[in-house]
Amino acid sequence: MNLNIDINQNNEEVSVLLAGEIDAFTAPSLREELLPLAEGKNTMIINLKDVSYLDSTGLGVFVGLFKKLKENGGELRLIELSDRLKRLFEITGLGNIMNISVN
Repeated sequence: MNLNIDINQNNEEVSVLLAGEIDAFTAPSLREELLPLAEGKNTMIINLKDVSYLDSTGLGVFVGLFKKLKENGGELRLIELSDRLKRLFEITGLGNIMNISVN
């Protein structure tokens, strides 16, 4: 199980490209990398096009990021989700509750 995390930060915008699986094994490192970037009034755009698997631990990372960004006046956007991942966010209701962009 492997997850590649590519982060680019430009002023108040953080772009993240993820590739691999987000599960109980990889989610802690993802949280460690991204949570500090949610401290400011940032817009975080996370590209999930190359994510092949996401479990509840991964969903928890995104909920935590959303909450932290919202506290600081920032925004979380998830982009380029596969149909499978879109469905996961729809089923859990997180796409609507978190008011995030799920493109």
